[in-house]
Amino acid sequence: MGGKKIVYHCYGGAHSSVTAAAIHLGVLDPEKVPGKEELLALALFDRQTQDGHGRLYFFGFDEWGNQVYSVGCRNMGPVLERVLQETAALLGFGGELLFVDTLHCVSVKMRIGGYISRRLGLIACGRPLVVQGTRETYPRLVQLVRRVKAQLAP
Repeated sequence: MGGKKIVYHCYGGAHSSVTAAAIHLGVLDPEKVPGKEELLALALFDRQTQDGHGRLYFFGFDEWGNQVYSVGCRNMGPVLERVLQETAALLGFGGELLFVDTLHCVSVKMRIGGYISRRLGLIACGRPLVVQGTRETYPRLVQLVRRVKAQLAP
């Protein structure tokens, strides 16, 4: 039964990776674009701080017993993947990690809104943009998660 660790990652770990993890676990319905309240109810959505970058956040187990995580890794995604994959291989569990970059699903609205909300701390200005951007790119995140789940299915 399962046993993989799926790590969704993006720049800040506050929007696309968190949303993808929620889709993966069935917290968000892949057939319906979530409303503002559903997005804001997600752990870490538009709440991640710079101090949290590089920290793995566990979101739960999927239907096959795989562990689902998210992490914000700034522009270090490929480097972080390589270091963790090689470390896992050295420790004897290299095939258990699956890294999924969600950054290519991020829209301009999400980037600008995330910068304003998370970096500048102007939440009232940035959050509406990032919510709107996430809702607009939701179908792309759903497609990405479906590809991941197809790869994992027994």
